[in-house]
Amino acid sequence: MTAHSALGFDFGTTNSVAALAGEGGAALVELAGPERPDPVFRSALCFWQDERDLAAAAGPWAIAEYLEFPEGSRFLQSFKSVAASASFEHAIVFERRFRFEEIGRRFLTLMAEGAGGALDGNARRVVVGRPVEYAGSRPDEALARQRYDAMFAGFGAEIHYVYEPLGAAFSYASRIEEPATVLVADFGGGTSDFSLVRIEAPGAAQRCTPLAHAGVGIAGDRFDQRIVEHLVLPMLGKGGSYRSFDKILDIPGGWFTDFSDWSRLALMRNRKTLAELDKLKRAALDPEAIERMIAVIEGELGYQLYHAVGALKRALSAEESAHFHFAGGALAIEADVTRAEFEQWIAPDMARIEAAVDRALDQAGTPAAAIDRVFLTGGTSLTPRVRRLFAERFGTERIATGGELTSIAHGLALIGQQDDIAAWSA
Repeated sequence: MTAHSALGFDFGTTNSVAALAGEGGAALVELAGPERPDPVFRSALCFWQDERDLAAAAGPWAIAEYLEFPEGSRFLQSFKSVAASASFEHAIVFERRFRFEEIGRRFLTLMAEGAGGALDGNARRVVVGRPVEYAGSRPDEALARQRYDAMFAGFGAEIHYVYEPLGAAFSYASRIEEPATVLVADFGGGTSDFSLVRIEAPGAAQRCTPLAHAGVGIAGDRFDQRIVEHLVLPMLGKGGSYRSFDKILDIPGGWFTDFSDWSRLALMRNRKTLAELDKLKRAALDPEAIERMIAVIEGELGYQLYHAVGALKRALSAEESAHFHFAGGALAIEADVTRAEFEQWIAPDMARIEAAVDRALDQAGTPAAAIDRVFLTGGTSLTPRVRRLFAERFGTERIATGGELTSIAHGLALIGQQDDIAAWSA
C-alpha cells in the first residue's frame, strides 16, 4: 500500500475515529462492524474468559459480545476519562490488573484489525488529538502524556499531539473560502474544549492561526451523571445512613460517585469492592437499597444503564419531555423527565462551560462581536442547551455545524501534512 503522509487519530471518550491524509486530501478510515463498516468506532472494550486466556473485543464488536453474554463479560467504556488521573493505577478485570496504557494498546490493536490494514504503518506522522484540559478533579497532564506515549508507541511513526478543537478547525477551514475568525467548540464525552482560530482564504501561506485555547473536564458523561444522580442513585442508597456501633452515619458518597462514572462502574465488580458493599449492606438502615446496587454491579448491567440514560438524553434533544425506563438487578425505575428539569440538573456544568468560553475569548483579547463563525462539533454539541448557549451569545446565524463525530480526526490528518507541525503541537 502506498504510504500516506499523515494519520489523524481522534481517541475519544465515547467514540474514536481515524483519518489518513495523502495528496488528495484526508479521508476517514472505514472500520469493520457487526452490521456495516463505519468510521466511528465506540471507545469500548469487552473482556471474557475463554479456554486458554482472556479474550477481548473492541468498538461495536465489544457491545455485541457483551450483549450476548453480559454476566460473563467485563464491559469497559469511557476509559479515556482516567488518562490524567494519578489515583487510577490499574483496572482489575477477571482478577488481572491492567494499566491504562495496556487497556489503550489493546483497544488500538483491535481497532486496527477492523481497518483492513489501513492503520498498519502507512503514515510517516501520527497526529493524536488531546483535550485542552483533561477530565478529572486534579488532572495530571504529564501523566496523561506518558500514558498516551506508551499507548501509541506501536504505530512506529513520529507521534504528535494537537488540541482536539484545532483538528476540528482545520477540517472546517477545508469547507470555507472566506477569511474568518472562528471559535471552535468541541463537546465530547469527557471534556469540552475551545479554540479561537483565524482562518485565511485558500492559498494563504498559513491557512489557520491559533489565537487562544481553553477547556473544562466536563461534557456528555457529566450530563449522564446528573441523570443517574437524580433518577437512579436515590434507589441505591444515596442520602441514606448506616449504623456503626452506637452511631448513625451517612453512607460515604464515594460509592455513588464511582457508580455514576461510566469509566469506573464496571471496575466495581471485583472481590474487594463487592465485599465492602456487602459489609455496608449489613450495616445500612435500608439494606435493600445497597442490595440493588450490588445486583446491578454483579449483573454487569452498566451498559444497559448507559443505554437507558443515553436514550433519555436523545429523546430530550428532540422533545420537551421524555420517559426514562430501566429494569435490571432487582432495580426498576420509570420516570417522566422534562427538558427543563434536565437543564436545571446540568446548570452548574453549563456555567463552567460558559466560563471556559469566556477564558478563551479573554486570552485572545477578542470580543464575542468579533467572532465570525462558531463551529460546534462533538456528539454533546447536539444537546439543545449547549446549542442555545452559543445562539444566545453569538447569534444563530453565526453557528456552523457538520461532521460532529468525524471533524477532529479529519482535521488532525490535514495538520499532519503541514511543514511546521511543531507550531500545532501541544
